[in-house]
Amino acid sequence: MLFYKYMGTLFVVATPIGNLKDITSRALEILQNVNLIACEDTRVTKILLNHYQIDTNCISYHQHSNHGKIDFLIERLKAGEDIALVTDAGTPGISDPGGLLAQAAWREGIKVEPIPGASAITAALSISGLPTDRFLFLGFLPQKKGRQTILKEIVDSKITVVFYESVYRIIKALEQLVELNLDREVVVCRELTKKFETINRGMPKEVLEKVKADQNKGEFVVIISPNKYLFKKDK
Repeated sequence: MLFYKYMGTLFVVATPIGNLKDITSRALEILQNVNLIACEDTRVTKILLNHYQIDTNCISYHQHSNHGKIDFLIERLKAGEDIALVTDAGTPGISDPGGLLAQAAWREGIKVEPIPGASAITAALSISGLPTDRFLFLGFLPQKKGRQTILKEIVDSKITVVFYESVYRIIKALEQLVELNLDREVVVCRELTKKFETINRGMPKEVLEKVKADQNKGEFVVIISPNKYLFKKDK
């Protein structure tokens, strides 16, 4: 698809998942110089911007935004303005609606440029000690419909599985995996890069008890080793 010089660029900018220092100098430069920042929550993004003394105008863009908001942003881009897309934490488009705006931009011949950085998925996988040559990412598990089916697929998976879970359902998720007789290594990460970062690793029942005993706040990343894979502890 051809790109037109008079159009602006949509920059997909990764922001910290917790520690405000985990952002690239390139990302800060982009946020400083674009015409507009599209944020999941302007209040959250303002904390980051104020920390780095960036005063670029912000507009909300999140999962509840209607198509009119996408149309508005696309028109601004077509008019030659540069826009940065950010999420509350991590990389936009990963388990959030950022992909819809990027898709709309591509369809209009607008340049979409990644500004890579922090991601909860890669951060968790990097310290898990589990196979990462192939993995299945499931985002947030469904609350009700289809949840049991997906959990059974996780139990049978021959590759590492990663999913997000909220503070309200993490205990339930682990209990369901125990009920399904999951007999594989599990890693549960909470509040990565933040002050109360917690990483629990072990067999399902063991990790479940640790999570129950913890002060469960924030969101969780859960990693499950492939079927027939068990972590070999040092003797």
